Amino acid sequence: MREIKLILLDFDGTLVDTRRANALAYIATLAEVGITLTEDEYLARYFGVRCMEFMRAVGINDEAEVRRLRQRKVELYPNYFDSVRLNQPLWDWCQMMRKMGTHVWIVSTGHIDNITNVMRYLKLDSGIDGIISGDDVAKPKPYPDAFLKVMELEGVTPEESIIFEDSEVGIEAAQRSGAPYVRIKM
Repeated sequence: MREIKLILLDFDGTLVDTRRANALAYIATLAEVGITLTEDEYLARYFGVRCMEFMRAVGINDEAEVRRLRQRKVELYPNYFDSVRLNQPLWDWCQMMRKMGTHVWIVSTGHIDNITNVMRYLKLDSGIDGIISGDDVAKPKPYPDAFLKVMELEGVTPEESIIFEDSEVGIEAAQRSGAPYVRIKM
């Protein structure tokens, strides 16, 4: 294996346990439009599903309404940040690697505002080199495009990178990228 020059971290469920905060923010958002969803139901069926797909699954098909509800979820999300938990061992390792010259990027299908708000809350802003969200690529995970885009930006090969992921779509994208990967369970 070559020297690791680039660490690619999924965000939700890998670097930060945001399951409960996401669930509660979506439950509150949907309650405003008369849709009842339990935390267990959200976590079992929808956590990690892209917003548009999730909204369609709960019966909201109008794109303007999806955008409005997505924004409302972003507004409500900080109310639940007391339930987010950092994967401290992974974060500490990444920071040690950064001191040795390795770059660290967040690569997530999550919305950029959700990611940056949680990072600000946990005071992680200065510990990474960049963020690629699902909005930054035409084909999100399970396609490897986001991982490959960061590798290209950083001028590294898949063999010089390592990916940390938790979801099936993330693992599939990691495999397709050609980079070594680690499955995280929080």
